[in-house]
Amino acid sequence: MEKKNINWSELGFGYMPTEKRYVSNYKNGAWDEGGLTDDATITMSECAGVLQYAQTVFEGLKAYTTEDGRTVMFRPDLNASRLADSARRLEIPAFPEDRFMQAVNDVVKANLAYVPPYGSGATLYIRPFIFGSSSVIGVKPAEEYQFRIFATPVGPYFKGGAKPITIKVSDFDRAAPHGTGHIKAGLNYAMSLHAIVTAHEEGYDENMYLDAGTRTYVEETGGANFLFVTKDGTVVTPKSDSILPSITRRSLMTVAEEVLGMKVEHRQVRFDEVKDFAECGLCGTAAVISPVGKIVDHGKEICFPSGMEKMGPVIQKLYDTLTGIQMGRIEGPKGWLYEVK
Repeated sequence: MEKKNINWSELGFGYMPTEKRYVSNYKNGAWDEGGLTDDATITMSECAGVLQYAQTVFEGLKAYTTEDGRTVMFRPDLNASRLADSARRLEIPAFPEDRFMQAVNDVVKANLAYVPPYGSGATLYIRPFIFGSSSVIGVKPAEEYQFRIFATPVGPYFKGGAKPITIKVSDFDRAAPHGTGHIKAGLNYAMSLHAIVTAHEEGYDENMYLDAGTRTYVEETGGANFLFVTKDGTVVTPKSDSILPSITRRSLMTVAEEVLGMKVEHRQVRFDEVKDFAECGLCGTAAVISPVGKIVDHGKEICFPSGMEKMGPVIQKLYDTLTGIQMGRIEGPKGWLYEVK
């Protein structure tokens, strides 16, 4: 298929409408047949559950053009299951996982002209979401819902390469114990906005959130999991019931252990041991890994040996291997790449 006349190399990480999106509605206890539509607008009651009580969950994944010309998505089955888990936590009817897989396939297939060519540095970002659409004035779940998927071409999260960033230890809490930190709900991101704006105003790129119960363990940032590397090359990621189970983080740990033969640990990470790590990064769908060069704890600086100029050697190897798998240059674990047909 002929691609759209877009300057792919100049794309930023923003929204550009494409031609088709998917919509399915939940009413009278069941999801309807659903299908593709040209209409990018949403009409609903001013009293809709999503507007009154933030009853919405979402996902984010990408479609790529591989070196041999295929269009693929990276582990969309995990997005399907995580969306269902998120929905159940907010009393939203889960969208069937098999239908999710078909729907994302159909959206990408219908927008193939917007899937950037191999080597452009750009990808097609896919956003599935569910929200309460019927009116709710008392505090209770909505009775009707809408599931939608749109896609938009995006450029690399970091223009000109991923330079190490500086983050601060936040005075705010990201998630409460036994709360909703482990699901991908809009409300979690809304509460992080003031904290990230504050961090930016103070000259920092991101926040490090500590556990709300004791403020002694590392949790995550507003939108990414942490990844650390010890001085002997062990890859460590924090473990907590209030951390979102990042698909990128889980994939990187598998790459580290099974593809690259590294030692890995998924465990609680005390903040007072962060100063002893050799490398630090933030992992998520948008950038895969963002290297961290410095963490500032109320004026006290923790500078990683990997420095402020480039990724550390272990994080660079993890990044190169995972992106190589995503783009089809490196053979990855079976089932990780889903070919759009």
